[in-house]
Amino acid sequence: MVSDTATLAVLDRLRPAGLWLLWLGFILYAFLLAPPDQPDTLGLIQRLVQGDVAGINPLIVALFNLMGVWPAIYASVLLIDGRGQRWPAWPFVLGSFAVGAFALLPYLALRQPNPQFVGAKGGWLTWWDSRLNGSLLALVTLGLLTYGFSQGNWADFVEAWRTSRFIHVMSLDFCCLTLLFPLILRDDLRRRSLHQPWLLGGISLLPLVGPVLYLALRPPLLRPAD
Repeated sequence: MVSDTATLAVLDRLRPAGLWLLWLGFILYAFLLAPPDQPDTLGLIQRLVQGDVAGINPLIVALFNLMGVWPAIYASVLLIDGRGQRWPAWPFVLGSFAVGAFALLPYLALRQPNPQFVGAKGGWLTWWDSRLNGSLLALVTLGLLTYGFSQGNWADFVEAWRTSRFIHVMSLDFCCLTLLFPLILRDDLRRRSLHQPWLLGGISLLPLVGPVLYLALRPPLLRPAD
């Protein structure tokens, strides 16, 4: 136990430097090493935003929309986590709806371990803490995954990943958000007195599905008066 605690303490000290390096490396890779922009990128983004998806690979449609789900998942944890931090979480969460991990990585590097929640939730945090919010995110996620996997063309997606900076970086952003989620999950479990050792690994090993199911099922935070 002492050894595990010491290891976690060392990792917590190294975490900020590693996250800053990851953030810088991701930016440099996206602009210098990723495939070039394609002439139709802006038009593709506009069509995806407008929901005009006729003729677009369903895997790309699903991925684009899931990149809106991931920030909502992070919001459901970080807006609560930010209550006890020096830096408020909401500007980073808001930015993540536009640029994903590029906006969240600085917050993750700046935040400190925060296994407790202090103060009243209020209406805004009550929504993000609610099982209804988690259930809606789970339904949207499962629907998009079913649509993408059942209707998508993998050969076309792989070719787009190889040749389009937009698809390439968006895919890596998705993977980055998936890998980073356990960093904030540990404290959220502690805030809810969920100390079962298998929960962190079990939720993390189910990319995207594990986090939304956790949000749909997690017990709400107790108000201070409860």
